[in-house]
Amino acid sequence: MKILLAPLALSVVLVPALVTAQSPKETLLALSKHDHTIAIVDPVSLKLIAKAPVGNDPHEVIASADGKTAYVSNYGGGSFNTLAVIDLVGQKALPSIDLGPLKGPHGLDFKGGELWFTIEGSKAIGSYDPATQKVDWVLGTGQNRTHMVYVFDDLKHIVTTNVSSGTVSMIEKIPPRTGGGRPGPRGGDWDETVVKVGNGSEGFDVSPDGKEIWVANAQDGTVSIIDVASKKVVDTLKANVQSANRLKFTPDGAHVLISGLRMEDVVVLDAHTRKELKKIKVGHGAAGIQMQPDGARAFVACTPDNYVSVIDLKTLEVTGKIDVGPEPDGLAWSVMH
Repeated sequence: MKILLAPLALSVVLVPALVTAQSPKETLLALSKHDHTIAIVDPVSLKLIAKAPVGNDPHEVIASADGKTAYVSNYGGGSFNTLAVIDLVGQKALPSIDLGPLKGPHGLDFKGGELWFTIEGSKAIGSYDPATQKVDWVLGTGQNRTHMVYVFDDLKHIVTTNVSSGTVSMIEKIPPRTGGGRPGPRGGDWDETVVKVGNGSEGFDVSPDGKEIWVANAQDGTVSIIDVASKKVVDTLKANVQSANRLKFTPDGAHVLISGLRMEDVVVLDAHTRKELKKIKVGHGAAGIQMQPDGARAFVACTPDNYVSVIDLKTLEVTGKIDVGPEPDGLAWSVMH
C-alpha cells in the first residue's frame, strides 16, 4: 500500500507547478493600494492567477517588453523613493529599486529596453536600465507634480503632465552638434516645450497615429487637445470630467475613455467628432484604465468599489467585474515572449 500511495502524493505536489506552467502568455496586472499587492489575472477567464507584494502606496505598474518583469511605483504622495520589481514568471517579488534622493516616482513607461518614470517630488523624469541595474538618466522638468509619462518609440520625444502647474511638458532630444554632446544613450541636450493646458492636468494619452495629445484637466473638467507637430493646444473640449484621473485612446483611435475619482461613469468621447458618445456607469469612482491590445475590452479600476470593471468596447457596456484586492488603481498588460 505504501508503494502505491507514493505516486499519488507526488502527483498532488506537482499540480501547482503544472498550473504555473500553463499560465497564459497575456495577463492583466492590477494593483491593490490597500493590500500593497499586484494581482496577475487571466484576461480570458478573469480569474486570479497569483498575487505578489509590491511595497507601500503602489500607484502605477508597467510590464517589460518581454513580459517577464513588472515594475511598480511606490508614490507616497511624492515622498517615497522606490520602484517595486516583480518576477512575472516566478510570480514573486524581487529586490526593489532604490532611487536615493529622487522622491515620488509615479508615472511609468517601458521603451527601448528601459524603464522610464516620473519623479514627482523632484520635478523630474528618469530612466532605469535593467541590464546594468542603474538609473542612467535624469532630467528636470521645472514643473510641479510631474505625474504621468509617455515615451515615443524613437526615444527622442517624451511627454509628461504636470498636475499642479496645469501644463504638459513636450521634451525633445536635440541632434548632436559636431564634436558636442555627452557620451551615452541619453547624452546631449534636450529641449522642453511647456504647453499650458487646464488646471489639474493629469491623465493623458497620445493618439495611436502619434499626431495628438489629449489631456484631461481634473479641476476644469475639460480636455485639452495638443497638436504634436506645432506643440500647441488646438482645441479645448468642455467634457464635464471633473476629478478626471485617467484618459486612454482605444487601440483603433476611434474613442477616448476618461475615468474620474468622483465620477460614477466612464465618459466615452468620439475621437473624430470630439463629442460625448456615452457615459458608462461603473461605480462610485474610477482610476486606472487599461485597453486590451486587440481592442475588444477595456479594464477600469473602480477604486472606491474594490473591483475592476470590464467594458466591452463594441457595445460600450460593463460585462464583468474582477476582484484584485481593495482599492485597485494602476493597471497594465503583460505579453510573455
